[in-house]
Amino acid sequence: MDSNRVQAVYLVETPYSLERAAEVIAGEQSTGTFTAVPGETDSLKEKHGARVEKIVALETRDRPSLPGSKTPPQHDGLYRQGLVTISFPLHNFGPSIPNLMSAIAGNLYELQELSGLRLVDLELPDAFAARYPGPKFGIEGTRRLTNVYDRPILGTIVKPSIGLPMEQLQQMIMDVSEAGLDFIKDDELNANPPYAPLELKVKAVMEAVERAADATGKKIMYAFNITGDIEEMKRNHDLVVQAGGNCVMVSIMSVGLAGLAHLNSYSEVPIHGHRNQWGMLTRCPELGFEFSAYQKLCRLAGADQLHVNGLNSKFYESNESVVRSITACTTPMYGGYAAMPVVSSAQWAGTAQATYEATKTVDVMHLAGGGILAHPDGAAAGFDSMKQGWEAAVQGIPMAEYAKSHPALQRAIEKYGRG
Repeated sequence: MDSNRVQAVYLVETPYSLERAAEVIAGEQSTGTFTAVPGETDSLKEKHGARVEKIVALETRDRPSLPGSKTPPQHDGLYRQGLVTISFPLHNFGPSIPNLMSAIAGNLYELQELSGLRLVDLELPDAFAARYPGPKFGIEGTRRLTNVYDRPILGTIVKPSIGLPMEQLQQMIMDVSEAGLDFIKDDELNANPPYAPLELKVKAVMEAVERAADATGKKIMYAFNITGDIEEMKRNHDLVVQAGGNCVMVSIMSVGLAGLAHLNSYSEVPIHGHRNQWGMLTRCPELGFEFSAYQKLCRLAGADQLHVNGLNSKFYESNESVVRSITACTTPMYGGYAAMPVVSSAQWAGTAQATYEATKTVDVMHLAGGGILAHPDGAAAGFDSMKQGWEAAVQGIPMAEYAKSHPALQRAIEKYGRG
């Protein structure tokens, strides 16, 4: 790849030719506008213009995927889809994620020549890796801090998400810590609310974590939700670290990629990146982003752990898309770092089999809320059932067969389904 250009691949749908649509995108996102203007010389366009590098035609449709597109005067009634690769000169915006976003995902989504547009892949020159160091911990660092190797990191989420009195929250943390879980996180809905200020929550949680660690010899990783304004995040991070915390969590879409990068510049613990709000960018197949492209920016900005949804989950997303997301996170990029994919949403021991069969990796964080906490025999049995589900999956033993000699897994099957 040209070290002086950014390359973006789009799924394009248009009532015009793919060539016309590609040229419109390239012009609008670099030197052009709807008409020629003084100063737009050939030499300026040569130096600063985006280039159409490749067009691969796909299928045609008889109706537009999105509203608001205009049609050419002699429209044949067809809407053409194709993969369009466009490159942008790095010197137009420099190694800056915020300004990169304006180029690759700016006003082009509103172009009336398009009836569908989705960013599906992104390749960045080394200058971005030099500017953004990426995650400080990633998969290796997360494993080191949890002391969990050769299997997924297994954990849960604070539930109910909102409303737990501090005493009940503290007891819950004691219970899951003593049950042996590797990880627990705040829900994205609960950061620093007036009824449960983060300062009080950190104190209560860390007291429980440390007491349990003294009793069991294992310190659970707790991801405190520190999402907030820029300076607030710094105060929240420092509060967690000074109390002995070992992980912080942010809602990436809320704080933005620049906010994530700023947090990463001083963070002393892993950053758990939650992707809530992601659905509005991806649910329509002909609009928004593929996660495989977006996660590259999240990793550059410093996410050590990154949510990817879960197979057979309660949310909209195909299993194939989840698998692509897991693979993308674990594939080394730029400086060789990878992010820990966080599999969650309606997960339980039975979803381990589908996840492993599709990905062939144990480098995941597998979170189950009700799948652990609501196990008929308690959280410890729920944790055991998750481990046993993964043992069966990795060894290639049918889950029902493995459950015959593993009661926790058997009880999970009876509770949650036949898998």
